[in-house]
Amino acid sequence: MASVTYENVTKRFGDVVALNNLSLEVQDKEFLVLVGPSGCGKSTALRCLAGLEEVTEGRILIGDRVVNDVPPKDRNIAMVFQSYALYPHMSVYDNMAFGLKLRRTPKEEINRRVQEAAKILGIENLLDRKPKQLSGGQRQRVALGRAIVREPSVFLLDEPLSNLDAKLRVQTRAELIKLHQRLGTTFIYVTHDQMEAMTMADRIAVLKDGVLQQLDTPQNLYDYPGNIFVAGFIGSPSMNFFNATITGEGDQLYVDAGSFRIPITPSIKARLKDGAGKRVILGIRPEDIYFPGFVTPGVAAVDVESVVDVTELMGNEIFLYLVAGNHSYIARVDPHVRAQVGDKIKMVFNADKIHLFDADAEGQPALLKPGTGA
Repeated sequence: MASVTYENVTKRFGDVVALNNLSLEVQDKEFLVLVGPSGCGKSTALRCLAGLEEVTEGRILIGDRVVNDVPPKDRNIAMVFQSYALYPHMSVYDNMAFGLKLRRTPKEEINRRVQEAAKILGIENLLDRKPKQLSGGQRQRVALGRAIVREPSVFLLDEPLSNLDAKLRVQTRAELIKLHQRLGTTFIYVTHDQMEAMTMADRIAVLKDGVLQQLDTPQNLYDYPGNIFVAGFIGSPSMNFFNATITGEGDQLYVDAGSFRIPITPSIKARLKDGAGKRVILGIRPEDIYFPGFVTPGVAAVDVESVVDVTELMGNEIFLYLVAGNHSYIARVDPHVRAQVGDKIKMVFNADKIHLFDADAEGQPALLKPGTGA
């Protein structure tokens, strides 16, 4: 078992900076997910740790050992790729055993490890089959089994579920969580799917353009995004954003978006860093917007005149695409709501759940974090 530390790691490919001064510590036995859009550097971070790419600057440690110059085979890690990379002419058993054979592991030990991994993954009855005789989910289990038999200090998983259909992805996510709990090993998982990140991770590292944006637990990332990129990336549907200005009338401040304004509640005002005249970006999540008649008790309700543009019935909920003046936004509402395209409705915003971001500052850091006192 081992922790993993990135110390000011930079990776360049010519003039392209794939990782920019990444500092990150993965705790022993932690399930850490690296998430971000394509090209953000998350797979590069994994490949540098695996030794498949050389670090341009900085250090990577596994435990207390600097591994920059350590060959991949000696780093005691196992990697599962997006493509299963199975040998088509070998049986499942031989695919799982191949790496151990190269290391001249005794046959009895190879058999023990393969049988044990197959039992963990529920593929004992597949050991004699060839990869072409397996489904996508079964092939993924074999790829995981090949990593498990290594008994590594760290598991690296690079978008391992991207080739599976939606239902199987959900099932395999749960299996990976249980596998992590059973093995008690450090897992570092790369995905562009924020839903995978939210459901699987102990902590999530959000990357953009090779720069770490925020590192926190899934719930804290969701509730207290550190900047507008994290706020928009985490959550589905993503947070709604409106260009606005803080205005004041006497002791009351408002967030004025032009076609509507939201009074700033006393609890938010006490934590607001700037006063009237400040240009901001107002953020509010779809679930903090209510259809009239379906408002949760205790909500700091603010009516916003809106027109229904599109409705999406999801079964357990409805997504309403709405227009308020020149602003478009999404609300996640109760499935019993009856709304038609073109309906004029006073939607209800929860004023206690707004997020404010600095429209003038580079990187647009949060002006406040609801409920944190920040």
